[in-house]
Amino acid sequence: MLEDVLRQIGQRERFVLTSHARPDGDAVGSALACCQVLRAMGKQADVVLHDGVPRIYRSLPYADEVVQSNRILGSYEAAIILECDSIHRTRLEGLENRFLISIDHHSSGRPFAHVNWIDPHAVATAEMVFRLAREAGVSFSREIATCLYTALMTDTGSFMFQGTNENTFALARELVLAGADPAHCARGIYFAHSVAKIRLLGEALRNLNIDGHIGYVWVTQKQMERCNAIEEDCEGLVNYVLSIGGVEVAVFFRELPDNRFRVSLRSKGKLDVAQIAETFGGGGHECASGCSVDGPLADAVREVLLQIRRGPSVQ
Repeated sequence: MLEDVLRQIGQRERFVLTSHARPDGDAVGSALACCQVLRAMGKQADVVLHDGVPRIYRSLPYADEVVQSNRILGSYEAAIILECDSIHRTRLEGLENRFLISIDHHSSGRPFAHVNWIDPHAVATAEMVFRLAREAGVSFSREIATCLYTALMTDTGSFMFQGTNENTFALARELVLAGADPAHCARGIYFAHSVAKIRLLGEALRNLNIDGHIGYVWVTQKQMERCNAIEEDCEGLVNYVLSIGGVEVAVFFRELPDNRFRVSLRSKGKLDVAQIAETFGGGGHECASGCSVDGPLADAVREVLLQIRRGPSVQ
């Protein structure tokens, strides 16, 4: 499928790149890097994201060029959608009648585009962008390497998630040799939290519940407002629950304005939480996935925990 992607890129000149709404590190880093790869190939390319670039990723090279919009405008010949299993997940209008190329590494990936390169064996979409650039003969600048290293680091949970192997570190080595600074990349992500996020973490941990090998927390709209927190301040809070000894699966429930809850699921590897998320129309990685469920909170918690218990046995 990589050959198909390169062939389609070769036949066109103007591209728009995007990813899912509420983009994470792999979405942002891969889109920024892929955009620069296309430009190095002599193409015209822009990145458009529905929610823009989250604060912790705004120091990445070329992040200031990303367009935040609800709609794709312009005479783009093709759209490259990274780390996303449908047009709907981008929350962008104007993609429907364009030639679509999908690049995704999730096991829950779906072939919705005209050309679909889906590789669940890739540890991150960043790995696939790396392979695309190498196959296209593009040199890895420090800026491209920095974007890809950040994407790789965040999507592997700082190289802790299931699936991290010798190939992951070989890729990281290549990116460092190309100019990525591991300490600089880590500081921007893990040591630059907002005060609002830390206060929200305190609110969430007050709601901590342990049910066997499952740990879960939640935050309400009122708690978000009290902390002056925004949506991106919720990112990563579930990992604090997963860090508890004896917890194999962690769940974070975030109340939405429409009485639904956004659910983040994390696993230490004994349960495939992507399967759990797919039950509710979501998806993701075996160890890191997400979905949305109907409220009220008690019903949301009951339904999600029921599906977790129905999954493969957590020993």
